[in-house]
Amino acid sequence: MTGIPVASVVGAPISGLILDHVHWLGLSSWRWLLMLEGIPAVVCGCLTYFLLPSRPVEAEFLTKAEKGWITAELEREEHEKQRRQRISAARTLVNARVWHLAAIGFAHGVATYTLSFWLPQVMKSLLSSYSYSMVGFATMIPSLTGLIMMIVVSRHSDRTLERRYHVAASALVGGTALLSFGASHSTFLSIAFLVVAVTGNYSILGPFFSIPNEFLTGFSAASGIALITSVANLGGLVGPYATGFIRQRTGSLHAGLAFAGASLFLSAALMLLFPRRVYEGEQLGAADSAHKF
Repeated sequence: MTGIPVASVVGAPISGLILDHVHWLGLSSWRWLLMLEGIPAVVCGCLTYFLLPSRPVEAEFLTKAEKGWITAELEREEHEKQRRQRISAARTLVNARVWHLAAIGFAHGVATYTLSFWLPQVMKSLLSSYSYSMVGFATMIPSLTGLIMMIVVSRHSDRTLERRYHVAASALVGGTALLSFGASHSTFLSIAFLVVAVTGNYSILGPFFSIPNEFLTGFSAASGIALITSVANLGGLVGPYATGFIRQRTGSLHAGLAFAGASLFLSAALMLLFPRRVYEGEQLGAADSAHKF
């Protein structure tokens, strides 16, 4: 999950530099932006097939003892989840809890993609007198802060074995910042609100995607997480388009960001409504595992 903010930390300043300085072969800088940033994705996609281990025993960076311990723990957790409740891959696709998480993911996706697509333009509007390069470096700041805090929040969630309130609190913090953005008339304060918004939004990811594995196993976990992710990605269609539509009607991005903030509030409410008993029992096994470790 940290790869998401890392991509922005690295990509934002590089994008700004390309837009300012790359005009080769008579092509526009935005065309070069797409090509130069698309090539590494294609190359890494090919390398992943050969380099990404499929299971612990294939991971060369683990010692033999670590491989054995992880494999044993995974088998124990799998057996424990199957003993309590086994859901087939097909039943997972119509499981109410999975769709509940998918709805949370969708609301979060609206905010995530709105920030991803519109943050550079928001920064440019705040720093209109600066070059694309400077805007790119400024856009990096929220993602860098979000990267640090999402690790802190995730580690705290793991130590306490609690997910719901970590997700809901992060969503509320991010949503409040986005709703407050429109009330700010200071460039510094506006950027501070954006930093908090991005930080809250990224901090949701770790605890949220830990929940499906606490009651799904094997192929059901794979299909369940795929469904949740797919529905969440639909937020990428709604969020940016809705923000653009609102901007056309109002002439400002403030209302569009407020819409994203409201989506985060919705995700927080849905998370708090998620049945706590569903995964409290599963945490006993996780607690035993953490204690042994």
